[in-house]
Order: sequence, then structure tokens, then C-alpha cells
Amino acid sequence: MFAVIETGGKQYRVSEGKKIKVEKLNTEDGKAFVFDKVLLLNDDKSTKVGAPYVKGAKVEGKVLAEGRSKKVIVFRYHAKTRYRKKRGHRQPFTEVEIMKISS
Repeated sequence: MFAVIETGGKQYRVSEGKKIKVEKLNTEDGKAFVFDKVLLLNDDKSTKVGAPYVKGAKVEGKVLAEGRSKKVIVFRYHAKTRYRKKRGHRQPFTEVEIMKISS
């Protein structure tokens, strides 16, 4: 059984027991979190596709940790004009373990 959820403007394919890194959520470590924006729900027998979301479906997860990803270098350059700007960026994330998928 798997589901496709939407959070932080991105879509993730999840199944029970899977750990995913999503955009930062406003929760504490160890707390439960419910994703109610389920776009697709698939068990072995049938597939439910939402328009845009599947009614009554939810995915429950447990927040494991929060952190920041590896640094991404943002370099801007214009040729022949001595324009160079170098910046770094670390995107915050929340690691979630999927506990239960229900319809």
C-alpha cells in the first residue's frame, strides 16, 4: 500500500515505515503529524485518485528530527562587467517516519 501526499508545495510517494525529508513543519520532535492532503491512494486491489484530494484519506507520521540540508552554492555572474556574487544556502527540513495510511 502506498500514497502520494502533498506538503510544502512538493509531492511525495510514501508507504508505511518509510522515512522522508520534507519541508520544515511546525512541530516538535517525537510528536505525531497528520498529512491530510492525499492525492492518490493505492492498496493492492484498487487505486483512488483525488480531485484534487482523496476524501477521508490521511497519512499519519511521526516527526523524528529537524535539521538543515547540505549547503548549496548560489553563484551569480555577469560576463565582462566584474559582477560576481557568491552566497550559500541551507534549506531546513523535517524528517518524518510514516506510521499509518488510512482511507
